[in-house]
Amino acid sequence: MAVDELDTRILRLLLEQPRTSVREYARILGVARGTLQARLDRLEREGVITGTGPRLSPAALGHPVLAFVHIEVTQGHLDEVGDALAAVPEIVEAFSMTGGGDLLTRVVARDNGHLEDVIQRLIQLPGVVRTRTEMALRERVPHRLLPLVESMGRAAAAEK
Repeated sequence: MAVDELDTRILRLLLEQPRTSVREYARILGVARGTLQARLDRLEREGVITGTGPRLSPAALGHPVLAFVHIEVTQGHLDEVGDALAAVPEIVEAFSMTGGGDLLTRVVARDNGHLEDVIQRLIQLPGVVRTRTEMALRERVPHRLLPLVESMGRAAAAEK
C-alpha cells in the first residue's frame, strides 16, 4: 500500500502519542476529524494498522528471559506443529522460516530452568525433530516502526 505525507504524519503521531483521542490527532494535524477518521479506517482496512492495544513487557510480567528457539519439523507436519505452538503461553511469536530450521519462535521465561522446561515441552510435540536455542543477552534496538514510517514519508514527499 502506498502511503502519502498525511498518512505518514498520522502514523508517526499514533506511534508517538498512542493514547491521544482522534479529535486531538485531528487538531494537531490540522485536518478535519472526518478526514482523519477516514484515513484511519483505510489504514486499518488495508492492514497497515493492526492493533491499538498496549504493548506489554514480558520482563515486567515476571518473564525476563528471552530466547529464540529454532524448531526443525518432520516434513508434512508444519501446520500441526504450528498449531501446537499456539498452546504454549511462553511462545510470544512464531514464524515459518527458510534456512536451518522450519520455525523460529520467540520464547519468554521466568528463569533459565523455566526456559529449559519450555524447550522440553517443545521437543515432545509430535512432528518436532530437534530444537536449537539462542538466548538474548540485551535488547540493542527495541521493536520500532517510526524510522520506517519516516523514511516512507520522505520518499512520498520527494515524489511531489
